[in-house]
Amino acid sequence: MDMHAGQLSVPVETVRELVGAQFPEWRDLPVRSLASDGTVNAIFRIGEGLTARFPLRGEDAGAALRELESEAEAARELAGRTPFPTPRPVALGAPGPDYPLPWSVQTWLPGVVATEEDPGGSPEFAHDLASFIRAVRALDTRGRTFRGEGRGGDLKSHDAWLETCFEKSGELLDVPRLRRMWARLRELPDNPSGEAMTHGDLIPGNVLVSRGRLAGVLDVGGLGAADPALDLVAAWHLLEAGPRQLLRDDLRCDDVAWERGKAWAFQQAMGLVWYYAESNPPMSRMGRRTLDRIMADPGPSSPA
Repeated sequence: MDMHAGQLSVPVETVRELVGAQFPEWRDLPVRSLASDGTVNAIFRIGEGLTARFPLRGEDAGAALRELESEAEAARELAGRTPFPTPRPVALGAPGPDYPLPWSVQTWLPGVVATEEDPGGSPEFAHDLASFIRAVRALDTRGRTFRGEGRGGDLKSHDAWLETCFEKSGELLDVPRLRRMWARLRELPDNPSGEAMTHGDLIPGNVLVSRGRLAGVLDVGGLGAADPALDLVAAWHLLEAGPRQLLRDDLRCDDVAWERGKAWAFQQAMGLVWYYAESNPPMSRMGRRTLDRIMADPGPSSPA
């Protein structure tokens, strides 16, 4: 079942043809599809060292190319700047007869995504995650500010989206209780320290794990200036209560920052539960688990 209206089909045979035609130096490398809970790209491995990413949505090849170029720029900026590996851009592919959009090739990173190896109870992973977030925040914004789209700006600007989520979730979640939660979270004050660089999407599918430690971080195209609490979504998407507190301690989060991180995780999780309930059940379950963690938290924004 497709996850999105108008979703593109990307058979592995098409990928082999595109790789062979556009990059003859890789023509003899094996190409195989990778199972993924991701919602944006179809992922393929080329040989042992490369990964190809094919966007699943989009009709404008020019717009898609600009987005891929922006993602590559972000990947170059982040590469080598944290204690953990992130993908490096290698090449951009062009549309072909059976695929209408440009596509990208990056370096392959070893490890297992956190959807397959759950690091939620690992104190070591929590410390690693804090180190990654600190390193990203330390990057120079170079005068960049929040782009005004998606998560990372004004919480209240997401009211309409949350209302849609509440309306769609009546048979899935305890909506009255969740409405009360959002009514409190949306009133949180702005972060007094201003914006900082963030990864922007620290969910389990973008995090690589090895033996309970952070092995690498994927999908770095969203790197940009935003509310620094945005990357605290990882506390709720990835960690159980004990390790979550370790991450908070490592990052020295005050109540406002911590609750804003909770609010961004809430905003994201509410959409995941209903939108992917049938088309991507693992993603829907992730959203539900995140909401369960948020609602179980005894913090100041939890309803009585």
